[in-house]
Amino acid sequence: MAGVSAGYTQWRIGLARPDVGEEEIEAVSRVLRTPILTNGPETAGFEREFADLHRAEHGVAFANGTVALVALFAALGIGPGDEVIVPSLTFVSSATSIVYAGATPVFADVDPDTFNLDPADVARRMSPRVKGILAVHYGGQPADLAELSALAADAGVVLLEDAAEAHGARYRGRHVGTWGVAGMFSFTPTKNITTGEGGMVLTGDGDLARQLRLLRNHGQVSPYEHAVLGCNWRLSEMQAAMGRAQTAKLDAILARKRTLAAHLDRRLDPVAGVQAPVVRDDRDHVHMLYTVTLASADAARRDAVINDLAQQGIESRVYFPPVHRQPIFRGQPADVPVTDDLAGRILSLPIHSLLTPEDMADVAAALAAAMDRTAASPTTATTATTAPTW
Repeated sequence: MAGVSAGYTQWRIGLARPDVGEEEIEAVSRVLRTPILTNGPETAGFEREFADLHRAEHGVAFANGTVALVALFAALGIGPGDEVIVPSLTFVSSATSIVYAGATPVFADVDPDTFNLDPADVARRMSPRVKGILAVHYGGQPADLAELSALAADAGVVLLEDAAEAHGARYRGRHVGTWGVAGMFSFTPTKNITTGEGGMVLTGDGDLARQLRLLRNHGQVSPYEHAVLGCNWRLSEMQAAMGRAQTAKLDAILARKRTLAAHLDRRLDPVAGVQAPVVRDDRDHVHMLYTVTLASADAARRDAVINDLAQQGIESRVYFPPVHRQPIFRGQPADVPVTDDLAGRILSLPIHSLLTPEDMADVAAALAAAMDRTAASPTTATTATTAPTW
């Protein structure tokens, strides 16, 4: 994917910005005034409060979302010889975590409107080797959890949720992260709430939660007694304290983002060649991403739009270049025509909780101007800026 002009780092309107203030500063300072910096009451409090917010029985905090997924596969006994069905239109760790567990990702196609797993395509890819389905809630809109739950139950496999982008989202009134055997959330700086780095697994299975806690702490059952092979995947007390402050803000953050998304929807409605995000009636979209679809499948045109927006001071990116096209998966078959088509047409625009309706108007106007200019003579940018931490 082409990026924007080299050296362009000062955005008038950026894609994402953490909503961090005095509450988080005080929370971290509170921990630093104690002798306990890991495995303490802040981590336990964060786990409890985040689980309660999602009406989940157990929360297990991790150093980041990727290792949370790796631990989850290990705890469920998914490994060599096994397969897990996953979308390719996602961040790479959805698939590489499967590889770290020793299993094989099987890429399934997505719905062209929501960018979430297409249950019909998932059904076509079921085989005796498949042990799990990893549903990614793209951009913060829940996947088709009812159909995927039924598929998993019929096949006798586990349904897992990659809810990295979907804190607080609900499907048919029920929180994501609680439909499958377990759900993973991420807290990197682009997410709706953040701990800098961090992850969380929610589950209703107490035995699974205990196993996950063992795995994140070197498999230690008592001081210097290690019963299973684990690793140091712990979240620090400072991060957990920040997470508690952020969790308390989540409802307000999501309310602001929904308002901003509605403003942007209205402003983009008259812009030719641009489709605003499609939101299904039976689910909430928490708009961690605001991804539009361009009518043209010409990636060079889309990249020219990115470059034009950059010249106007508006940051935009492609979330995500398909995983099956990454060099690490070269040679692995992937028949995903909808994903391949979307790869040249999707574009994510700024939408964080510190923006204003006036900012949304500016973004829409900038996109309209970029679409007009690139229609005449699209050019492709050739130099990419440094990607944000995901």
